[in-house]
Amino acid sequence: MNQFLRSLTPTQQVATLFVFVFGILIIVSVGAFLMSFRSREGEHNEASHAELKNFRKLLGTTWFMVVVFWMAWAAGDTVATLLFAVVSFFALREFITLSPTRRGDHRSLILAFFVVLPAQFWLLGTEHFDLFSVFIPVYVFLAIPVASALSGDTQRFLERNAKLQWGIMVCVYGMSHVPALMQLDFDGYQDKGAFLVFFMVMVVQTCMLVQHLLARRLKRPPSVPEVSKSFNWTSWLLGVLAGSFMGGLFSFITPFKPGQALAMALIACVAGSMGHLVMKALKRDRGVTAWGQRGMSVTGANGLLDRVDALCFAAPVFFHSVRWYFGA
Repeated sequence: MNQFLRSLTPTQQVATLFVFVFGILIIVSVGAFLMSFRSREGEHNEASHAELKNFRKLLGTTWFMVVVFWMAWAAGDTVATLLFAVVSFFALREFITLSPTRRGDHRSLILAFFVVLPAQFWLLGTEHFDLFSVFIPVYVFLAIPVASALSGDTQRFLERNAKLQWGIMVCVYGMSHVPALMQLDFDGYQDKGAFLVFFMVMVVQTCMLVQHLLARRLKRPPSVPEVSKSFNWTSWLLGVLAGSFMGGLFSFITPFKPGQALAMALIACVAGSMGHLVMKALKRDRGVTAWGQRGMSVTGANGLLDRVDALCFAAPVFFHSVRWYFGA
């Protein structure tokens, strides 16, 4: 089997990977669908129903990400960049919708949506990685408050600009690093960037899934109850270890050796899980339990940020760690 995979071209190897992933997702989805028909009585039934509902939500998130990445890979680098730019646009729109703005913010918002976002993805598409890496953290972070100051509105000036800068950092900067992984080339690893995206998504999702399931099974008191009722350090640590171990097992699809793959997976899992916790804190600050929650806001993205928040944190940390290590 291993010899057969080695005989395939990089494109055929990636296609085989997606066939394998979709096959697993179909089997798991059918199993979850059949489990929904099981009926039990009493309090245990309610607990099982809630657990199954949460599992199906996580499964739906996985389906969403896999389909988006498959579309991005199948369409090529240019269309992939445009696709993730659209995802970034709706994620930023969702974030801003739950962050109150004033008239004085209109210039800054136009700058964010119609200058910063296209420029960031243009730098990615043209592979200007050095400027791509610092454009938002340096130039945009200085330009946004300037545009806001020119409006003459000083009420809650710092708070308003910090919210917009934070939204750009997460939704634009973080998301843009996902397709950036597809454009990294190493010696003996050309045209296989989709494997790096799959590797990162797989380890982060494994970490989040194990953490979620163990938090419900172990029933430990929450470590940060003001932010999350389910987060505790024991389930978090076990989730990170599970994701890292999964990364070590799948080192063969990456340019890493097993030890390197485990370390890179550890970095991605810590960044993604902590990012998810940060986004939960932001939701609590806004008084909602989900981005785009029905009845709370109309974002047009239907909770997109809930699906990609961990990746928005994991992607830039993973990308720059890989690029720094290999000197790409």
